[in-house]
Amino acid sequence: MSEVITIANQKGGVGKTTTAVNLAASLAVAEKKVLLIDVDPQANATTGLGFNRNNYEYNIYHVFIGRKKLSDIILKTELPQLHLAPSNIGLVGIEQELAKDEGNEKKMMLKKQLEEVVDKYDFIIIDSPPALGNITINAFAASDSVIIPIQCEFYALEGVAMVLNTIKIIKKTINPKLKVKGFLPTMYSSQNNLSKDVVEDLKQNFKKQLFKMKSSEDDFIIIPRNVKLAESPSFGKPIILYDIKSPGSLAYQNLAYCILG
Repeated sequence: MSEVITIANQKGGVGKTTTAVNLAASLAVAEKKVLLIDVDPQANATTGLGFNRNNYEYNIYHVFIGRKKLSDIILKTELPQLHLAPSNIGLVGIEQELAKDEGNEKKMMLKKQLEEVVDKYDFIIIDSPPALGNITINAFAASDSVIIPIQCEFYALEGVAMVLNTIKIIKKTINPKLKVKGFLPTMYSSQNNLSKDVVEDLKQNFKKQLFKMKSSEDDFIIIPRNVKLAESPSFGKPIILYDIKSPGSLAYQNLAYCILG
């Protein structure tokens, strides 16, 4: 049975897509069958794996409107174990359609579509939009857990309460199994005192929900600010294929190993 994980934070620019792409790729390199679903209209996870709108005819928009099954749009990537359900800017219109739903039926659309493919993968990673709208709610409804990336900069913890409250509501209403898998500090700079302060705040408030290295209970997984990690999307590659030994690549490999247990 597949584990479905959404990467979410309503604040943009926190490393959400970077985490979705590179966690998925690291799990795939660890010989796990992985499906990355891009439900962000910006489609950055899609382009980050080397695809543009001319590479595919159908995308997750067509799944949401019921024109295609999820299996119809899945693309193979450079990594044999990693598949992609691509996105497109047309997905913006889905928010309005989902908002018309007075019940819970449209909130469960993605979950229903996943039923067709869920047994084919070990992990399904969902890259959600930087907003707590109806698309993100669909992702939460379909997921087992949520990873929340938190940028190591000023206002880092701003809005986290909103994410947690949304998860709490979804858990009480349409997905009782949903849980927070963990908080992931991103864009960390060891030369920046603010980065250190943010990590200390996270340790004080969410220590039990930080990802720990297997070697030490007090050694947490932190994604560093890294040039190679920032460059890799422009080449359409996850960091593990762009520079496997870079600090960013090693950090995401450690996150994958932590999730694998």
